[in-house]
Amino acid sequence: MRISFCVALAATALATALANSQDLPPVGVATEATRSANAEIAAALPLGDRRDFENATRGLLAQIPGGVIRAADGRIVWDAGAYGFLDAAAPATVNPSLWRHTQLDRIHGLFELKPGLYQLRGYDTAVMTLIRSKTGWIVVDPLLSAETARAALALANQHLGQRPVRAVIFTHSHADHFGGVRGIASEADISGGLRIIAPQGFTQEAVAENLLAGNAMARRAAFQFGQTLKPGPTGQVGVGIGTALSKGVIGLIEPTEIVNGRSQLIIDGVEFRFINAPGTEAPAEFMFYLPKFHALCAAELATGTMHNLLTLRGAQIRDGLAWSRYLDEVLEKYGAGLEVVFASHSWPTFGAGPAREFLTHQRDIYRYIHDQTLRLANLGFTPDEIAEQLAEPGFLKEDFSTRGYYGTLSHNSKAVYQRYFGWWDGVPAHLHALPPEDAARKYVEFMGGPEQLLTKARASFDQGDYRWSAEVLNHLMFADPANVPARDWLAASYEQLGFQAESAIWRNYYLVAAQELRHGPAGKGAVQLGNADFLRAVPTAMLFDSLSVRFNPAKAGTAHYVINFEFPDREETICVIVGDDVAVPRMGCRAENAAATARMNRVTLDEILLGSAKFADRVADGSIQITGDPAAVRAHLALLDEFPYWFNVVTP
Repeated sequence: MRISFCVALAATALATALANSQDLPPVGVATEATRSANAEIAAALPLGDRRDFENATRGLLAQIPGGVIRAADGRIVWDAGAYGFLDAAAPATVNPSLWRHTQLDRIHGLFELKPGLYQLRGYDTAVMTLIRSKTGWIVVDPLLSAETARAALALANQHLGQRPVRAVIFTHSHADHFGGVRGIASEADISGGLRIIAPQGFTQEAVAENLLAGNAMARRAAFQFGQTLKPGPTGQVGVGIGTALSKGVIGLIEPTEIVNGRSQLIIDGVEFRFINAPGTEAPAEFMFYLPKFHALCAAELATGTMHNLLTLRGAQIRDGLAWSRYLDEVLEKYGAGLEVVFASHSWPTFGAGPAREFLTHQRDIYRYIHDQTLRLANLGFTPDEIAEQLAEPGFLKEDFSTRGYYGTLSHNSKAVYQRYFGWWDGVPAHLHALPPEDAARKYVEFMGGPEQLLTKARASFDQGDYRWSAEVLNHLMFADPANVPARDWLAASYEQLGFQAESAIWRNYYLVAAQELRHGPAGKGAVQLGNADFLRAVPTAMLFDSLSVRFNPAKAGTAHYVINFEFPDREETICVIVGDDVAVPRMGCRAENAAATARMNRVTLDEILLGSAKFADRVADGSIQITGDPAAVRAHLALLDEFPYWFNVVTP
């Protein structure tokens, strides 16, 4: 009797699931509500304005045939041709404003801004700039991967004449602007006099966010950049600051020179006037003015899109007020004589009037978000309320460079609120709210149970209210992850939200979420976390801070001990003090009461952490010498968690 009841219950559940799935919209098809929303955007904006296209194609000298760049093993690391679908008119499955923007981002080639000033665009997420100096090239921002940087420089040398690289400039501390340096420079070049110039705080900031929070940030970055989506009208349509991330080798060479404050340098005969802008788009960043060319490099403070004050992948909150002030400073100092503004993404702006207008609107968008968020906060509104009522300023409707293809008014205003007030909106009910799974079960119960919730959510979906259907279905998903109809309808809601999004990274996030609900995490296409070259540049103190983040107190129990580490190749010592649920690294320390001392070159530890070597093998071959108890070092390393990359995001 019990078996019959269970079979009947299972049959009923299956019938309900099938019934709830029958009316699902076809995957990859825009609903009428999405078609209407995208049509409204098309009608509201001057999408036929061709001025950006004229700037983006001006000065084209040459292109890499097909836009394909390969690694040494033949693997494709960049394929500009994958975005050929953008030659057509915007389909209903893509916000037409985003479609236009990515059409601009995909334009690739070697471009002359002025004689002696060139850019290579469309060969990575970022843009590489070349300045012809007295005896060679000054390279600004050598892209994300060694392969793309090497290919871009080769294109320039082929068409402009072979010239040696005399200096490399990193405008800021994000990997897409320094990661390709190994494709154009080496330690031997530095020994020969190559200058590598970066803003104050560069090295620490370049490695910090990739180290301490690297795994979770990389997982979220896979959503933000659509790493597991195929390019196409129903998939990935750019990343807002380019078309995609290249898939080559990311490296780092430490700077030989650091720029502080406002500095003037002569680099191989070319005068640079630097303006440090810390805490803006990156924690360490500068702009520079080139008097010879009447040109301003705005780095990433002013590009072809509104930027992020808090990126979706996660990062430190950026200072919108300081951002606006730095742009105002360069306007005041150099605006009158400007002939061209170029940046680390997007395309240049030519002409004194257009350049000033571009910088003015870029300045104003960050000032507007900052000031209006705080005005509304001081009137008592919460972050969600502010984001909902923050209207577009007038220039946003005409100047595409300030539209939200990357950052948005919505999440940037929340970032301003968080910078000043923290994570809490001040509502007591939110101070100690239930965790998602516990709250979800109670929400589903209060809504009348799974079937009633699903019926109501489907009605909201049919009305085109995808934000609400996604919210309530997310509760059902977290209350009952095995509920197939909930999974399907939540995926459908996310897909339509993605099809409507003007922000490329919102679109990517929604569409990757839909993909993972339907098929599970991809298991491949991970954002690269690091390699031996990158890890070699990490200061030892920061490396051990990252190991302390991996320390699991539950595994350690009540153990108290000290381990010494000695790195003769760097003339460094560090001790790790374990007890009371923490592991505290102390540089320059050699504890007398240590349970063990491990002596090795730093590169040996790097290999062990990267998984290319085993601790026991390195002890056996003499690469690691242990004084004291070898088991103590092995036991300590065993207390460090290994972080799984493909952890769940859209399900519990």
